[in-house]
Amino acid sequence: MKKLFNTNFSNEGVHFMLLVLRVAFAAFMIVHGYQKLGWITAGGEIQFGDPIGVGPVASLYLAVFAEFFCSILLLLGLATRIAVIPLIITMLVAVFIVHAPDGFDKKEMGLHYLVVYLFILVAGAGKYSIDHIISSNLSRRR
Repeated sequence: MKKLFNTNFSNEGVHFMLLVLRVAFAAFMIVHGYQKLGWITAGGEIQFGDPIGVGPVASLYLAVFAEFFCSILLLLGLATRIAVIPLIITMLVAVFIVHAPDGFDKKEMGLHYLVVYLFILVAGAGKYSIDHIISSNLSRRR
């Protein structure tokens, strides 16, 4: 019973779960971004929403940048805190602008992503990341 309510945690366990969280959520979002990237590479007229008033083409490019390219950085753990900022903005736009009139069922997934990205922004990439390797190398040089 004591272990069940123990609030101490293992650093290794936290680092491993940061890896799992990063990789899983990056992979999930890459699927969305890859689909949108296909719309760009297919040619033809772009039919995409313009939720922030920058035009449909720019909105699509911003979504692809965040959902596909920033998710690849997140997957690798490279520039993680910077990479999640466009993802956070994308989820804020999706939840509070695109799906503003919709019910909670339409907003829920975007809110899940938003909470995870906010956590990663605060926690960082963890030990199993390129960020950690870069940070370790910079520490050794000092």
